Amino acid sequence: MKKFVNDPKQFVPEMLEGLALANPHTLKYLPEYNLVMRADSPREDKVSIVQGSGSGHEPAHVMIVGRGMLDAACPGDVFAAPPMNYVYETAKLLATPKGVLLLVNNYTGDRMAFDMGKEMAESEGIKVEILTINDDVAVKDSTYTVGRRGVAGNFFVIKAVGAAAEQGADLDEVIRVGKKVNDVTRTMGVALTACTPPAKGSPLFELGADEIEMGVGIHGEPGRERKKMTNADALTDELLDAVVTDLPYTAGDNVALMINGLGGTPISELYILYRRAHQQLAERGITVTRSYVNEYCTSLDMAGASLTLVKLDDEIDALLSAPAEVPVRVF
Repeated sequence: MKKFVNDPKQFVPEMLEGLALANPHTLKYLPEYNLVMRADSPREDKVSIVQGSGSGHEPAHVMIVGRGMLDAACPGDVFAAPPMNYVYETAKLLATPKGVLLLVNNYTGDRMAFDMGKEMAESEGIKVEILTINDDVAVKDSTYTVGRRGVAGNFFVIKAVGAAAEQGADLDEVIRVGKKVNDVTRTMGVALTACTPPAKGSPLFELGADEIEMGVGIHGEPGRERKKMTNADALTDELLDAVVTDLPYTAGDNVALMINGLGGTPISELYILYRRAHQQLAERGITVTRSYVNEYCTSLDMAGASLTLVKLDDEIDALLSAPAEVPVRVF
């Protein structure tokens, strides 16, 4: 394994320390809880938006802490949920009169940690709620989940609730917005290679030289099918068909289209996928009015990509257009 790593056990703390040092005026880092938070948080005039999940998905979620997005992120180790006491302490530190919203990608470990952290915070009188994100169409259940997984579509939920909170919405309204966006967001991914966690030092799973995993999860968990590699257009068509038919999206819809890299794919290849998806949506009478091509929710160094669609209306479009300032310019 060739990686820029010192002690694998210190991979996450050293990354978070570097992130804080690079953004000293906007971020605070509390190493005892793996907590990265806005320097001006908590603000009593807004709902605090918090996400966690495992590390290894950067820029999700620690690198999107900032105005108009997250107020804080408390990740666990690579591909591991944060301990419940991290969630509890984060909720206490971010508590405001308007409340705290915990965003949880739909993985079993994350749900357990956040549910227990929420209960502990509520026992001390903290106003806190949870919103679960489950945009992945690939599988209903997986090794890690009960129901559909939360993957790259979580960025749109974060952006919408972050904007609503910044505008002064109360907790119930922020939750309404988040649920609305989650309900019209769908994603599916494909892996060309496995990823290598620093603590493991070898690929998480095995793919043959001519194999791909269609519908892969962001931790490398299995998808719909392991199959032979084919060309970019054919792969895009398969991802798009699975996503479009799931909601379904129909002629006349306006959508946001995201092509998300999983960590090891050149951006030039992502634009090849975007080109085909845009063309195919146009043929279906679906208009792309917002475009996102970059790495948003990765899986360490996995070669692969995911495709996300969001059905837009005036409210969602306005929230996605709202200003945001975060360390990694993704919106």
